[in-house]
Amino acid sequence: MEEVDVEPTTTLIPGVGLKQKHLGFEWGPGDILVYETNFRPAGERSGCPSVHVVRKDEDIYSPILRKLFNESHHIFVGLQNITEDVPSKNKKPQFVSISKNYRSVIRACMEELQHVAGVTCCAHLVLFVLRLHSQVSILLATELIWNLCEVLFIDAAPAGCLLLHLLDWVRLHKADVDEKAKEVLQSDSPTNHLAYWDVPSGTQTLTEFDMKWRHWHEECDRCLQDKSFASNPHLETICKILLGDEDAMLEHKELLGTWYHFLVSRLLFSHPTVKPAELHYYAKSSMDMFLDSRSVPEPLDSILLAAFEFDLHQVIKDCSIALNNWWFVAHLTDLLDHCKLLQSHNLHFGSNLREFLVLEYASGLVSHHSLWQLAVDYFDHCPEFGRVYLELQLERVPLETERKALKVLRICEQRHMTEQVRSICKIMAKRALSNNRLGSALSWSIRAKDAGFATLISERFLQDYCTRGSFSDLDLIDNLGPAMLLSDRLTFLGKYREFHRLYGENKFTEAGKLLLSLMTAKIAPRSFWMTLLTDALPLLEQKEVHIYTHTHTHTLSIKSCVFVCVFQGEDVETAKLELLRLALARNLAMAIVKEGTVEA
Repeated sequence: MEEVDVEPTTTLIPGVGLKQKHLGFEWGPGDILVYETNFRPAGERSGCPSVHVVRKDEDIYSPILRKLFNESHHIFVGLQNITEDVPSKNKKPQFVSISKNYRSVIRACMEELQHVAGVTCCAHLVLFVLRLHSQVSILLATELIWNLCEVLFIDAAPAGCLLLHLLDWVRLHKADVDEKAKEVLQSDSPTNHLAYWDVPSGTQTLTEFDMKWRHWHEECDRCLQDKSFASNPHLETICKILLGDEDAMLEHKELLGTWYHFLVSRLLFSHPTVKPAELHYYAKSSMDMFLDSRSVPEPLDSILLAAFEFDLHQVIKDCSIALNNWWFVAHLTDLLDHCKLLQSHNLHFGSNLREFLVLEYASGLVSHHSLWQLAVDYFDHCPEFGRVYLELQLERVPLETERKALKVLRICEQRHMTEQVRSICKIMAKRALSNNRLGSALSWSIRAKDAGFATLISERFLQDYCTRGSFSDLDLIDNLGPAMLLSDRLTFLGKYREFHRLYGENKFTEAGKLLLSLMTAKIAPRSFWMTLLTDALPLLEQKEVHIYTHTHTHTLSIKSCVFVCVFQGEDVETAKLELLRLALARNLAMAIVKEGTVEA
């Protein structure tokens, strides 16, 4: 049955925001545990404290964002399979391609969220639409940061090409530029279009651009100096912009929108061959000039600035704080680590940064009812602590159905997690037994190799047989094979069922010998002795085939006497015992005559 997405429930915590209560909290994988502390204001009575579980990561329950998690999982696994023996510089095209794949998944989810938000117009779904717009904003920022990291670190564009990459980066994240440019170019008179001067763009090569830029720069400077455009303030402004006049650009900052757009425009008109090492200076000064001195930079601004300063660890740290889940930092850090761009950065408990973030992301996935399976591959590719985390997390996966239990069991068996396999099988065996599903309970106990529980279930099978006169789950009992050796009681159950099968096939001699062995092997429960003796009656009375010799008959007689002695004083079926004694006497007489005749 397909598992259905369920919206996370809203948890109301009384006292939050009020001065009367003091709260503490503990982080968990995807959740926060909020509790009332012992500290109370003077005069307040101490009552029973409350504990609340608050879900932090709601994105994991979004059907659209689940596509992001699923698709990126495939990309992640493919990245891990790139062979390590090839030098990193030779794998650069692969890494750039993988980075673009991650970004394409982000953009696809973003577009789908925008579409859903656009077609949802019901008044009672306002909060839902607001959440969709919030998710779009987060994904937009995520792709913006990833794309910049791709340009600066993964692709590592050199001087000369760097600005072209940054131009593509800005153009990609300011979609209205492309739309306006297309609109201008398709008009009858592009130069007369209102948006013509808002989108100057070109497609020439770097060499052509550099030559034309120098010519334009000199020409613009000459025109500005000799006041050729003094009569037209607009042309004079354009001239100043082409010369890289920062004040002129800032006067039209509404066309730029962001400080990093201003940065790229500033570099385009003043320093088009900027080197990577020089970026941090231009980035910091551009942000300071563009933003109001009284305004505090947003988290996104700080992250982008850290990237322009080539401080990868700061980028990852700030993203971990600013973003609402571990998806971005885990996958980006993993890719950067494969590119050998992260220095050895061990944490206080010994793991490196890449493994720590991947473990945190995977731990969050485990809390979801279907995404937990993706987490397994992430744990598998954390060589230091991945197996320990996987063992602990699998123990917490709720086993709602046998199908899910079998999935978890298969994962454990493939990784030789003996203790986890035994634990899962015990849980499922007890659950099946409580629901009176004896066959399932026995099957799980056999997989767990739990002799004690197998004995208990075998007893239940035998009790059920005594009550009903027949066995349930015959297919399972008939095919126990070597598993019946797990416990004496299970062995007895399997062999006793085999006796019935032989008897049903008219193989009376084999059935009689097996029944006798069950009596003499001392593995039959006391409560079953009378049943075995009763089963011997039709074999003793068999006319066509002589089954029991006089020695066998003596053994059966002894068993019946022992039974009478053991159960003396209890409610014994006297009539059956009399019939048994009579049958034993007849069989003994027949055996003596027959065996004596054969000897003579």
